[in-house]
Amino acid sequence: MESVKKSDGKWYLTKVKQTIYKFGMIQDGDTVVVGLSGGKDSAVLLHALVQFRRQAKIKFDLKAVFVDLGWPLDRAPLLALTSRYGVPLHIEETPIARIVFERRQEKNPCALCSNLRRGALNQAALQLKGNKVALGHHLDDAIETFLMNLIFTGQMGTFKPVTFLDRTGITQIRPLIQLPGRTVESLARREGLEILPNPCPASGATRRREMTDLVAKLCSRYPDLREKMRTAFLASFWKEKI
Repeated sequence: MESVKKSDGKWYLTKVKQTIYKFGMIQDGDTVVVGLSGGKDSAVLLHALVQFRRQAKIKFDLKAVFVDLGWPLDRAPLLALTSRYGVPLHIEETPIARIVFERRQEKNPCALCSNLRRGALNQAALQLKGNKVALGHHLDDAIETFLMNLIFTGQMGTFKPVTFLDRTGITQIRPLIQLPGRTVESLARREGLEILPNPCPASGATRRREMTDLVAKLCSRYPDLREKMRTAFLASFWKEKI
């Protein structure tokens, strides 16, 4: 089930629907803002939410935001993607790249960059009258975050399917959290979802990348690890929700 074929293409959407309904991610009247990063994960998220909206009885608005960090890039694929689905795109201009790599010169830039990007995305969502921000994190991301927390901070935990942010009143949702990374990759290829090259100079040399490689090694040795982690996460999330 970790790849998407034409014959089982509905499997991924069933999981997305199940996640949305199980955790009450979207309600009638919501304005859901999809955070587009330019990568395959957020592109698949937009695709899945468009498909969900077409089938669901829930009525909600969809908008998209791309946080421009200040790197030179071709925005045409982003515009083509959102135009394909009829979803309005807002581009939030920021100096984040300059702050992280020139002003602060962070040795481990990912944490600061992530916080600044998330803040810019949430502020843009508020400007667009959004009350939900959808993020493209999938199951492998959740496992990697769990391992990062365990190895580098000595804490056990990962991000949640639904997180309410007190300061902004925005609720973050992660509809892809039950989908393995390879399913997302396969879906992106099948649907021809173009992505932007990652211009970050730290790309491929981060702790996150170390965890990606570690998860791949663990899953090659223990093939059912992803499914066991998914089951464990869901039990923990649901217990907290109750």
